[in-house]
Amino acid sequence: MTDPRTPPTAAESPADAPESPHSAAGPPESPPSAAGPPGTVPPVAEPPGAPTPAAQGSGRFWAPRRVPAGVVAVVLLAGAGLLLYDIAAVRAHHPAMRWRRALARQLAERPLDDTWVLVGAGVAAALGLWLIVLAGTPGLRGLLPMRRPHPDVRAALRRHAAALVLRDRAMDVSGVRAVRVRMRRRRADVRVVSHFRDLDDVRADLDAELTGAVRDLGLARPPRLSVHVARPGRKG
Repeated sequence: MTDPRTPPTAAESPADAPESPHSAAGPPESPPSAAGPPGTVPPVAEPPGAPTPAAQGSGRFWAPRRVPAGVVAVVLLAGAGLLLYDIAAVRAHHPAMRWRRALARQLAERPLDDTWVLVGAGVAAALGLWLIVLAGTPGLRGLLPMRRPHPDVRAALRRHAAALVLRDRAMDVSGVRAVRVRMRRRRADVRVVSHFRDLDDVRADLDAELTGAVRDLGLARPPRLSVHVARPGRKG
């Protein structure tokens, strides 16, 4: 027999046991993350000792070739439209155009070794070869590709601007009176007129100065230097 004055034990009254502080509030909340809002990928930092990517060439810039493409499109459109109109007229029981009847007669009567046939074939072959060359070459020969330090960056330098840079650097050399620079894709021809100092000394200073200037241009394929130093011509 149980004494009514005896306090109930935990086994007898589990409902009266004190609740834990986390039982009513749910699971504990995790601290906010420093990576940003959910769904974003945190940036990955490169290790401090990682090597920088090597600079690459920008490659040749391709011309859009708008003028040749427009001429070819207009000629083909006009020829196809005229031929289609003539065919539709013949289907509607109208006589064919005079130029088509004359062309068909000439093609049927003239042999293959006829002069006009050979001339026409040569002109057509030359035009086709010209279009193939235009389609297979990049064009824009006035642009010199530069090195690209980043894969998403492409840059080029105009030949005229590069020639001006070389000319200004050559004029800084003592003894130089006049400079003429002709910039090409593979070579830079520099012709200098010196009115004092020994020509060999002037040429040596020009080689050092222009070599640094070509390097500072940042071109993908630095051109070879060809320096010519001469005295000014005598007047009269």
